[in-house]
Amino acid sequence: MKKWVCKLCGYVYDPEEGDPENGIAPGTPFEELPEDWTCPVCGAGKEEFEEE
Repeated sequence: MKKWVCKLCGYVYDPEEGDPENGIAPGTPFEELPEDWTCPVCGAGKEEFEEE
């Protein structure tokens, strides 16, 4: 699965790891994240992410 990088802070969303602290299970593709999901580091929206 592709990783996605926050253009504002550099946080990398790795689908294999998910974001368990925010209720996102491992194995969740970026495209399936809720629309209101935000970067756990800086709070940026999904539109601020780009494929790594």
